[in-house]
Amino acid sequence: MTLWFVFALMTVAAIFAVLWPLGRSARVQNQGSEVVVYKDQLTEIERDLASGLIAAPEAEAARVEISRRLLAAASSETVSEPTSSLKWRRTAAVLALVGLPLVAIGVYMPLGSPRLQDFPLAQRERGSGSGMARSLENLVVQVEQHLEKNPADGRGWNVLAPVLQRLGRFDDAVRAYRNSLTYNGESPERRSDLGEAISAAAGGVVTAEAKTEFERAHALDADDPKANYFLGLAAEQDGRKDEAATIWRALLAKAPADAPWRPVVQSSLARVGGGTMPALSDETIAASKDMSEGDRGAMVRGMVERLATRLKQNGDDVEGWLRLVRAYLVMGDRDKAVGASSDARQAVAKDGERLRQLNEGLKTLGLDG
Repeated sequence: MTLWFVFALMTVAAIFAVLWPLGRSARVQNQGSEVVVYKDQLTEIERDLASGLIAAPEAEAARVEISRRLLAAASSETVSEPTSSLKWRRTAAVLALVGLPLVAIGVYMPLGSPRLQDFPLAQRERGSGSGMARSLENLVVQVEQHLEKNPADGRGWNVLAPVLQRLGRFDDAVRAYRNSLTYNGESPERRSDLGEAISAAAGGVVTAEAKTEFERAHALDADDPKANYFLGLAAEQDGRKDEAATIWRALLAKAPADAPWRPVVQSSLARVGGGTMPALSDETIAASKDMSEGDRGAMVRGMVERLATRLKQNGDDVEGWLRLVRAYLVMGDRDKAVGASSDARQAVAKDGERLRQLNEGLKTLGLDG
């Protein structure tokens, strides 16, 4: 309220500064100037006459002329400013002084209030976000109205389906994906998207219907990442964790290093206790197939021991530490995995970037403590 009071005083001062001259009568700028001059001239003539500088006739003629001018000047200077003009200016000043604040108050009262609390930035951003959501929903309504009149518009269904899924309208998204398949044709991506929408409508469960769609996508493209991930999830939900781990390992083996979905698959693999196998060459893996279970386990343990020895000598290899921890988890030795993670943190503690990469990798493996 103090700030508003200061603003009000400043406004009143500004109005007075502008309107004060309007309320005053104009002064005659040269009041008495000509009269004084003529009087001085008459006095000077008398001095000149007394001094003998001019003759009496000349002094008399000059005296008459100056007197005539003196009377004319005196009569013109007595004319003052018209009273009506001054009256109107003062009336305008009063109206402006009183009317402007009244108009400002009249405009402000319906729009604001000095008691209104501040609107924090976070709330404004949330309000903006909700406004964007409403705008998106309005656009969806327009597209839906368009598709009701043009149901064969495959491009429209293709655009609408993922938006509906993002809005949580999973049943509508399923219908949109089906229409997209009908009018745009078969593709592994559309089959996978349809299966994902069916799973989302079922609360994240890969139902038999959803699994069928993922299998169709896999038949069209065996490397489709979404289809492989959800087929592994279906195996996990059915209790076949080893099969899920096999599917996800194969998916990670073919995945680009910068694939955005790698962390999700790695986390799922760690969840089923699969981790990832220690780095083995294709030849070693092929040879291990002919070994007995005991020989294969001995081979893996030997590789893990050699890896652990190497990391004790050179602890800067973050990927090597992560492979070692994964290997211990695969072998079911969680205590050694925890110990290796502790040793790894100590080895890279002085390198902030390597420590960050290590912690992210351990978190993916479920060892973020």
